[in-house]
Amino acid sequence: MTLHSSAKDQLHTIVARIERLEEEKAALAADLKEVYAEAKANGFDTKALKKVIAIRKQDEEKRREEQAVLETYLHALGMLADTPLGEAAVARETAAEAA
Repeated sequence: MTLHSSAKDQLHTIVARIERLEEEKAALAADLKEVYAEAKANGFDTKALKKVIAIRKQDEEKRREEQAVLETYLHALGMLADTPLGEAAVARETAAEAA
């Protein structure tokens, strides 16, 4: 298979753009690694930070739905009732049942 000159030029351009973006992605990954290392050095839990970032990326409605399901499961397993979050969930459930 032979490519025409214009197709070859377009292919070179696309490959060059992809390579440039891959380099930028690697640089950003290194920057993120440094920021997480800085956070860890300052006493922050990096796993928790990653979860916070993931939560902030979510749509608010989706986040609320997932939280409600999680609370339901934890409550059903008896893992939530003795925490402030659990007490709020129990109060919300009791209020819903009373209505």
